[in-house]
Amino acid sequence: MTFVAPRPADLADPLWPVGVAGVVYGGDYNPEQWPDEVWEQDAELMRQAGVNLVSVAIHSWVLLEPRPGEFDFGWLDRLLDLLHGAGVSVNLATPTVVPPAWLYRAHPEIRPVTRDGVVLERGSRATFCPSAPAYRRAAARIARAVGERYAAHPALAMWHVHNEYGAPVGACYCPESATAFRAWLRERHGSLEALNTAWGTTFWGQRYGDWDEVEPPRATATAGNPAQELDFLRFCSDELLACYRAERDVLREHSSAPVTTNFMTTNCKSVDYWRWGREVDVVANDHYLTAEADRNHIDLAMSADLTRAVAGGRPWMLMEHSTGAVNWQPRNIAKRPGELARNSLAHVARGADAVMFFQWRASRFGAEKFHSAMLPHSGTRSRVWRDVVRLGADLGSLAELRGSLVRADVAVVWDWESWWALELAWRPSVDLDYRERVAAFYEQLWDAHLTCDFVAPGQDLAGYRLVVAPSLYLTAPGTAAVFGRYVRDGGTLVVSYFSGIVDDNDAVHPGGHPGALREVLGLEVEEFLPLRAGERVSLSGGATGDVWAENLRPHGAETVLEYADGPAAGKPAVTRHRLGGGSAWYLSTRLRGDDLAGVLRGAYRDAGVEPADLPRDVEVVRRHGPDAEYLFVLNHTDVDARIEASGTELLTGGRCDGLLTVPAGTVAVLRTG
Repeated sequence: MTFVAPRPADLADPLWPVGVAGVVYGGDYNPEQWPDEVWEQDAELMRQAGVNLVSVAIHSWVLLEPRPGEFDFGWLDRLLDLLHGAGVSVNLATPTVVPPAWLYRAHPEIRPVTRDGVVLERGSRATFCPSAPAYRRAAARIARAVGERYAAHPALAMWHVHNEYGAPVGACYCPESATAFRAWLRERHGSLEALNTAWGTTFWGQRYGDWDEVEPPRATATAGNPAQELDFLRFCSDELLACYRAERDVLREHSSAPVTTNFMTTNCKSVDYWRWGREVDVVANDHYLTAEADRNHIDLAMSADLTRAVAGGRPWMLMEHSTGAVNWQPRNIAKRPGELARNSLAHVARGADAVMFFQWRASRFGAEKFHSAMLPHSGTRSRVWRDVVRLGADLGSLAELRGSLVRADVAVVWDWESWWALELAWRPSVDLDYRERVAAFYEQLWDAHLTCDFVAPGQDLAGYRLVVAPSLYLTAPGTAAVFGRYVRDGGTLVVSYFSGIVDDNDAVHPGGHPGALREVLGLEVEEFLPLRAGERVSLSGGATGDVWAENLRPHGAETVLEYADGPAAGKPAVTRHRLGGGSAWYLSTRLRGDDLAGVLRGAYRDAGVEPADLPRDVEVVRRHGPDAEYLFVLNHTDVDARIEASGTELLTGGRCDGLLTVPAGTVAVLRTG
């Protein structure tokens, strides 16, 4: 099999903020919290920092529409004129994430209702029912008013619809949602008979005889219908997407500027971003490091790689991250010197052509007044400010790499629907954790210095030497067929436990586990053997697993490692199935760290993938342009790193011939070709 690294099908320049040259730099700007005289100071400081784009009006609905149908744009007119005069472009929001108090008073039905029937009150953000007609009408009205007024303003670079759809409220169980859910189900299933079949309503006598009998999966005495739960999660994601589309389409009536909204790819469980990625003109993402997590730079890389995948491999925007402490985490741990730049450039290394923060100026009041900012409470005297100015200069020196692409030989399968289905009630073990397994495999690939793409289930895998499916409980037959073709054509597939089990309706595939993946894996799972809390099992070769084991019966697969003890003692634990020109590996227990790395080394050999011989926690990524390649080296350690490389170092302008030294905690970017 000849491998050619996957590339986007259309390499034409994507839609991008209009009139913004080089790498985008800036953040959320909330001048409504400050007197006018501060605005002038901000404009000058933005110029000093190299800011070229700010997001405005995200939370300003009540200021723009203080009473129903009565608009006040005077302050926003002055702001956009000021920013344009200072050379700063605007990412202008439709402010629909926070409905005004008058809308709640006039239409209390827009308040969301929890699964347990609790009505959530206003006073926070994103507290609304996306299915409520009153909210939809009001949101379209303010979007139209903003679009009409500012479509031709010279400061406008792009539109920002809403803010972080799906957080913190991703589902509403109110009567308005029930009505919309029934309409969605009619569209999906076509008939009530088809719905009953899909949901398996003959179990526990749940059969429906009329559409009006169907409700959202509210709190019940015990576990509800998992197929109903899964469809409701799909519906909730689609309802939010319908809200986005409605506002986007209103804006497109008045302007050709690109339209986006900000995602949270690895951290928002409630939204299926594979569907959303096709609907935005530019993919934008928010990412906040878990400050207390060990080696949190790996989670950053995973988020960036997944965002690039949702963008179809094209450049994307980092719409929000933090300069330092994050207000809403248990402990507001500050970033160490150099970390602000290193985090920012790690996103750029993996395809971001924009670096933006929440927020420009730290708030004096409200729930996020202890959140870091580009201009902190201590102002221009602070180290953070100096770091912000330095980063602006660094990004200016990287302007030439805009539009270049990241390529990978390894792919990781990510599926929001499988995540939803896996973690519904009454699975065989409470320790089944979708994101944990993906992160565990990704960490080993990162430690092997392998650049990864993420792929959706059923996506064409041609061109990847190695494909890893860490957790794919829900596996449609079409996805299994893609895996089979990939392996027969010479690919190497790695699958972890409890994958291939159910179809799109959470129904167990007939014929025994692992259902859709039996043929490609060359085995049968006779019995799941979840382990007790804290229980561990030993494998031949010295590896240790926990959480899960299985009684495997090979049908063509060879045993790589077997259980030395535990409930499956003497049975295969890790298998390898030669199929056509390739091989499929299966891990039937939870392996972590060096134990997981040891198994993956065997898969690397099969795939012809060579892990790089580099120091631990030194990150190396390449971006490829039409005329040059760019090598990013990010040193996440406390000691200097040296690697073999030659080229022009863009951050300093210096020349490197043969050996590149990257001081502790810093970043180097080489033009290598």
